[in-house]
Amino acid sequence: MRVVSLVPSLTEAVAATDPGRLAGVTDWCTHPAGLTAARIGGTKNPDVAAVLALRPDLVLANEEENRAADIAALRTAGTEVLVTEIRTLDGAFAELARVLAACGRSRPRWLDEAEAAWDALPPPSAPRRAVVPVWRRPWMVLGRDTFAGDLLARLGVENVHADHAERYPRIPLDELNAAGADLVVLPDEPYRFTATDGPEAFPALPAALVDGRYLTWYGPSLVRAPAVLRAALRRTARAASGSRPPPTRSPAARTGRRTAR
Repeated sequence: MRVVSLVPSLTEAVAATDPGRLAGVTDWCTHPAGLTAARIGGTKNPDVAAVLALRPDLVLANEEENRAADIAALRTAGTEVLVTEIRTLDGAFAELARVLAACGRSRPRWLDEAEAAWDALPPPSAPRRAVVPVWRRPWMVLGRDTFAGDLLARLGVENVHADHAERYPRIPLDELNAAGADLVVLPDEPYRFTATDGPEAFPALPAALVDGRYLTWYGPSLVRAPAVLRAALRRTARAASGSRPPPTRSPAARTGRRTAR
């Protein structure tokens, strides 16, 4: 079977399971390293003619990452296209199993390991509220029904814009800073936020810089994602607590006397 993947996460999933299936991938398919499949353009602007020239038995796409017009053009040409819809972790696991089955593969071990890793997470403590930008100029953040938002919720981080009408709303910076968040989560993709590009826009909030692959990709990276993301969030919590001044003690406490209650 010859497979063309228009989705980086699905490319990694197929490559980790049966790399010989991949005939074509996008320019944004960076994992795993060393892919030898033909490059057919971007996720939003694939070369449809180049895809068809590869004579794939199946094209893998996603309703969010790929354009409906390109999917329609491939189907009109008689090519089978499997379109995934992934907005939660459970949805990702189900869609990954469906994709790999469509590629003629049985359920891989890494998928079981990923489910086990997330199932093993302890219940989150008191949730922290976060602003989660995904772009700058203009500022865009996670809104409702997003895969990344679901992952953060499982890690005890509540997206302050989870009830927004849009999935990736544009919100002015002053409104983001006034949203009542406890921290800002800054992934390094799709916008590459860094220690010097992003945190300075939120001077009153601790910033958690996270590897975007572990927050936004659904595939073999889900095996390590819980540990990697938890570690980043813990570092931010420790740094924030270390920057706070020590609590003021009352005169009675300093002298050892109890105050009346």
